[in-house]
Amino acid sequence: MLDLIIKNGKCYIDKDLKDVDIGIKNSKIVKIGKLNEDATQSIDATGLTVLPGCIDTQTHFREPGSTDTEDLATGSRAAIVGGITSVFEMPNTNPATTNKAEFQRKIDLAKNRMYCNHAFYFGATPTNQSELADLKDLDGCCGVKLFAGSSTGTLLVHKEEDIEKVFESTSKIVAVHSEDEDILNLRKKLREKGNVHSHPIWRDEECAISSTRKIVKIAKRLGKKAHILHITTKQEIDFLSQNKGDITFEITPQHLTMFAPDCYDKLGTYAQMNPPIRDKSHYDRLWYAVRNNYNDTIGSDHAPHLKVNKDKEYPDTPSGMPGVQTLLPVMLNHVNDGKLTLVQLMNLVCENPAKIFGIIGKGYIKEDYDADFTIVDMNKIIEIKNEKIESKCGWSPFDGYKFKGTPIYTIINGEIKMKDGEILGEPSGKPLSFQD
Repeated sequence: MLDLIIKNGKCYIDKDLKDVDIGIKNSKIVKIGKLNEDATQSIDATGLTVLPGCIDTQTHFREPGSTDTEDLATGSRAAIVGGITSVFEMPNTNPATTNKAEFQRKIDLAKNRMYCNHAFYFGATPTNQSELADLKDLDGCCGVKLFAGSSTGTLLVHKEEDIEKVFESTSKIVAVHSEDEDILNLRKKLREKGNVHSHPIWRDEECAISSTRKIVKIAKRLGKKAHILHITTKQEIDFLSQNKGDITFEITPQHLTMFAPDCYDKLGTYAQMNPPIRDKSHYDRLWYAVRNNYNDTIGSDHAPHLKVNKDKEYPDTPSGMPGVQTLLPVMLNHVNDGKLTLVQLMNLVCENPAKIFGIIGKGYIKEDYDADFTIVDMNKIIEIKNEKIESKCGWSPFDGYKFKGTPIYTIINGEIKMKDGEILGEPSGKPLSFQD
């Protein structure tokens, strides 16, 4: 007797949509084909597309420290409503996740509270190299996060010799917030009080490309892996497309859906994030990268803030916006618009995350793999509404947008956790396992 059968769906297997059923037992995929077995539960996926469980490799769930804005439980609810089965969560909490005790605290806080599977980044500081050297078999650790430029929180490693020490000391992949701190400080005077349009002028292209060149130079010299987060500039696209291999990079759905000045005209400080949303020439180059398979992942950079703080006067407003719940509807809409293929999207949110970070048992629909699935209706049109956002922040930059393509079921470790926007059962997400 199987635990669950998914029948009559178009299943994404080996980069193709196949008319097969999927049998699940003890949280694993045990059979793929035309199945007549009995099962405790079954899903009739007629008219639906069965995808591997989608992974968001950049989220900020704010716990510990800012749980008025978000916590691991609410962030994971937003994830599963958006069809995301696994998340990587960031270390710029309070206190920051920069030692084994704080890392274990996050693992403990997640237990029986997070609906989705999860892993946590270990934060780099100028002085915690001994901690970074001892992460090899740390369960639930996806990598090291390095802030080369200051953003939300206190984590910062900006001197070249300290960045080198971080890369030298760890066997894990280093994910980088790549902005040049010295340039940020030099250009701070260009921020205009009350004018969020000055945000991308302050944090300009040179600030981004200068840092990214430095990171790539260090990683390549030391033979280490670097994953550059939320790339925003045409200069970085051109540079990084020439430096593939152990250098990988991410683009966010926001930067593929909005551009300046329109986003600031419409949303004001609600469009403020680091690095910033830039003008259409950069937006066009980001899409060039997606079309040509230069970027490796799409991550939401889910970074919620309460409206009361976003409503302050720039530059006293925090940078960041929620996104884990909308990543898939936004990107499925882009697939429906012909801007990228479903195969490309699956590379970006399933296969590449599993390959780059070495996630065990995820990213594919294969026998003996974990039974994580995102089942979507490619034809259903939804409207994003603030009141339907599960994040504690209670808003989305896409409020009022209509998207074609949306998750209908989220299945995690063989259990149906979301159906038609409704969360089911108790939180039972597990820490992800990795191989270096």
